[in-house]
Amino acid sequence: MNSPTPIEPSPNKPYLARRSHCSQFISLRGLRHHLLRWGEDSPGSASQPPLVLLHGWMDVGASFQFVVDALTSQRRIIAMDWRGFGLSDSSGADSYWFPDYLGDLDALLDQISPDAPVDLLGHSMGGNVVMNYAGLRPQRIRRLINLEGFGLPDAAPDLAPERLTTWLDELKEPPQLKPYTSLQAVAQRLIKTNPRLTHDKAAWLAPHWSRKVVRPDGGLEWQILGDPAHKRTNPVLYRRAEVMACWSRIAAPTLWVEGKSTAVLRWFGDRYPRADFEERIALVPQLRREVLEEAGHMLHHDQPEALARILEDFLAD
Repeated sequence: MNSPTPIEPSPNKPYLARRSHCSQFISLRGLRHHLLRWGEDSPGSASQPPLVLLHGWMDVGASFQFVVDALTSQRRIIAMDWRGFGLSDSSGADSYWFPDYLGDLDALLDQISPDAPVDLLGHSMGGNVVMNYAGLRPQRIRRLINLEGFGLPDAAPDLAPERLTTWLDELKEPPQLKPYTSLQAVAQRLIKTNPRLTHDKAAWLAPHWSRKVVRPDGGLEWQILGDPAHKRTNPVLYRRAEVMACWSRIAAPTLWVEGKSTAVLRWFGDRYPRADFEERIALVPQLRREVLEEAGHMLHHDQPEALARILEDFLAD
């Protein structure tokens, strides 16, 4: 199978997508969710399970465009904007609760593949969601892919008073996300977060990651497509034991992919040592592991072609 010719980055031109997506809005648990769909009319796509892609925190479904373009298979692919991100509705609540992501995913699969299992991929926060979900609904997943969904440090019960107090204090001040003066400024923000992101990809992502709004004074600004409530401290403690109980129930063959230069665990430091993660991931019964060279946490941006080859090999069976 021939690999697609790599797309050369350009500092002056936006990335040109090879596979155009169509947008769809569906109602899930009372909120309008945005889907991006590729390959709906491709020959043979109906004979394959859909590949469902779920993004991470402060990201959007369009973030997967680069790896979708690098896939040689013309299969049916669906990416969803989580509630409160992208073009999906915000929850309207003070905070976002992890079980709601599980509920939204369950409702999504009820609509797009009610009678057959899917191939399920999640990045970062999305990776954590799909791992727990695969342990809760093992019959709904044919192949499972976790891109850098390390999870979080275990939270001891005695942290609850401080965590809840912080949450109560934060409720008194409306959270805000920084606005930007132009799409170019949004693109530069994306590159600042991930210096490996090329200018052409950042320029393509910027209008999918933000929207233009008119200020009260008549000026224009670009606002990030994320509910500021996501910034609030989560008052619910992260329980390692509960996560491990879910991961141990995963039945689908599972692919774990991380960037060789990822800084996720280094950022947590002593609160979440590598040995802790290794104990968690060792619970997954059918596990394949891959490490991408020249890639960090946003590996689907850093090395989309290399990631696509790994995905296609894993999904081929």
